[in-house]
Amino acid sequence: MEEMYDITVIGGGPAGLFAAFYAALRNCRVLLLEALPALGGQPATLYPEKKIWDVPGQVGVRARDLVQALEAQLTRFPVDIVTDSKVTDLVSGDQGFELTVNDGQAHYRSKTVIVATGHGAFEPRRLQLANEVALTGQGLTYFAPNPAAFAGQRVAVLGGGDSALDLALTLAEKADQVYLIHRRVQFRALESTVKALQQSRVIQKLAAKIVAAQPVNQQLALDLAAAKDRADTVQEQLLVDQLIVQFGFLSKDQTLQAWALPLTRTDRGVLVTDQVATNIPGLYAIGDVSDYGGHVDLIATAFGQGPSAVNAAVAFFDPDRGGPGHSSALDLG
Repeated sequence: MEEMYDITVIGGGPAGLFAAFYAALRNCRVLLLEALPALGGQPATLYPEKKIWDVPGQVGVRARDLVQALEAQLTRFPVDIVTDSKVTDLVSGDQGFELTVNDGQAHYRSKTVIVATGHGAFEPRRLQLANEVALTGQGLTYFAPNPAAFAGQRVAVLGGGDSALDLALTLAEKADQVYLIHRRVQFRALESTVKALQQSRVIQKLAAKIVAAQPVNQQLALDLAAAKDRADTVQEQLLVDQLIVQFGFLSKDQTLQAWALPLTRTDRGVLVTDQVATNIPGLYAIGDVSDYGGHVDLIATAFGQGPSAVNAAVAFFDPDRGGPGHSSALDLG
């Protein structure tokens, strides 16, 4: 018979890492399952050098450093961590939950479960050009995990959201020249980031779109037209070493949809109520995978939801247990 855990956290991104730590802080037997080979989730995989501004007490902490700090925090208490473990089915019964991993390669039992999978598997929104496939990896990319690799290059970043602006500002410290191309004159980014952009050496190409891109002597020639020009009349050509598209990512939450549990969902995620509880008793959802009126997809939001889910889980399987007490009152050595 498999070991029975008090709380199993599905998802090893920032939300899951902190929830697992807090569960261990409350002296629970905790299992953390992550589908990828390493912990860290989307921040560690997609933008490890990006500065994150919504974490309390951290002034522009880089995603890589945040994940490393969360992992170090997690080592303070015993938590069973299993990576390369995709939960392919979740069943609820009188004795708790049974989790099937990797289509039956492993099984786990848990009194309660906290889902922290984010938006699930993700893939970038593609550049809509006929030769996009041929260009990918030949000057066109959707990821920039190591900004130092662009040192001395001419780089164009395409997009107008936080990720695009953050990346352009980061690359401006490394690359020889950085262009930011955006279809509009207004950005969908934090005001402080827009202000930093205006004060940087990034060259902005606004109200513009890329209508063609062709390799030229190991570089890319980008044809720019006015964004509202349906005739796509070329107004300017940029010659760059790299084009990084930052249109965001499409989520494929296929994992949860395959579970036998009849979860109540919205078009944004799993519907939760008080204490981030789902419609299944003992099952909670935190972070980007959860949804309720006014929910905001921020790491800070997920960090607040984690303790709520853990405390609700403890009250669910052990209603006579007191607490939680204030962490400042604990003697952790």
